Amino acid sequence: MKHNLLAIDASTEALSLALYFNGQTYRHFEVCPQQHSQKILPEIEQLLTQANCQLADLDGIVFGRGPGSFTGVRISVAIAQGLAFSAKLRLVGVSTLEAMALQAVHQFNVSEVLSAIDARMGEVYLAHYQVSSEGYLALVGNEIVCAPEDVASFDNPTVAVGTAWQAYPELAQSNNLEVKDAITLPDAFYMLEIGDKAFSQGLSVDAAQAQPHYVRDTVTWKKLPGRE
Repeated sequence: MKHNLLAIDASTEALSLALYFNGQTYRHFEVCPQQHSQKILPEIEQLLTQANCQLADLDGIVFGRGPGSFTGVRISVAIAQGLAFSAKLRLVGVSTLEAMALQAVHQFNVSEVLSAIDARMGEVYLAHYQVSSEGYLALVGNEIVCAPEDVASFDNPTVAVGTAWQAYPELAQSNNLEVKDAITLPDAFYMLEIGDKAFSQGLSVDAAQAQPHYVRDTVTWKKLPGRE
């Protein structure tokens, strides 16, 4: 890690935070549906206190840009923007699907991962990642939202992570997927590595330019009872 960064993600049921400062990493991960807005700022303050640093001491902020819950993604973006404005920091948005794929690569030493989050309404958010010959995690095609039955089959066993495989367990066997149940929700810790690379490549933006990535068009969203 070359940069001191705060990573925040509230795009799913999990509230996940990670802080890298002067060679040390501090983390918070909590599954707390519909409580993110109340908990996120106090937990960020707690991490900064543990690290004995101020926001202005950081090089930037990384945020989970989606896909995920519309409400949760908006919380991630809004909090990141507000903190960045106050401390005059730049931002990098990271895909929740990529963060889970990177976690699988690190934990299971795999080179091909299918990340999928239950998108509700009978759909899943889906992305396919491969480790390139240079050792970088690369997106194959695009992040999409699709019906579970439209998930592609793979000739070779492919690792699958995310909540979609628990929601639609029949998909794994029919598509030659090896589900890693240890990884169901994105962890901001893995967003730090992705964000650090983006900062090194000059891909950060100022707070006004930070954007969510819903994948699904918000116009089509029909809120279900008890869902975000």
